[in-house]
Formats: sequence, C-alpha cells, structure tokens
Amino acid sequence: MTLEIEGPRLAGRAVAHRTAQEKQDDRRAAAGRAEAALHVLFITLLWLVAVPFLLGWGLLGAERQGGTLAFAALLTVVLPFAAAVVATRRGLFFTGGAYAMLTLAMVLPALSIMRAG
Repeated sequence: MTLEIEGPRLAGRAVAHRTAQEKQDDRRAAAGRAEAALHVLFITLLWLVAVPFLLGWGLLGAERQGGTLAFAALLTVVLPFAAAVVATRRGLFFTGGAYAMLTLAMVLPALSIMRAG
C-alpha cells in the first residue's frame, strides 16, 4: 500500500502565477489596512487626550458644568466604538474586536463619570 496520490507529481505540474490584477488588489488591501491603522491610532490618541482633559475641566474647573462631564462620558464610549468600526470595515478584525471589548469595558467608567456630575 502506498500513500502516493495517483496522477502526475506536483513537481511536474505548472506552477500557478499571480496575475497583475491580483498583485494590485493585494497592494490596495495592504494600503487600506495601513490607512485604517492610522485612523485607529488617531482616534485612540484623541480619546486618550480629550477624555482626561474634559474630566479635569468638568471636575476642577471654576464653574462645574454637568454638560462637560456628560460629553466626557459620551466620548469615553463612542471613540473606542468608532475605532472598532473603522478597524473591522478595513479587515483588521482582531483590532476591531479588541476595541469592541474596550467599548464594553468603558461603559462602567462612563456611568461613574455621569454620576460624579
């Protein structure tokens, strides 16, 4: 009993080559993923700067305003969700899933921010 598959050997077959269109599609997909990664990075940096700034302004400002804290709570949840949407639309599924989990994790801090106001 042999384990060989009947037919011509693999070495004897012609190797399939990628077409120019397939190569161009791969380059476009890679560029799209890189652009999405930059958008996600921008959203993350905006989130890391804006939310603490608004929290400080709302809690320590001369006039304590509830609207500022409500906006900070909104951004606490919405910005990670926006990053998840951008990532998953461009095929960065692991990154999108991580940001979706971060969105769910930020619900409790957002509620505590609303309660502080």
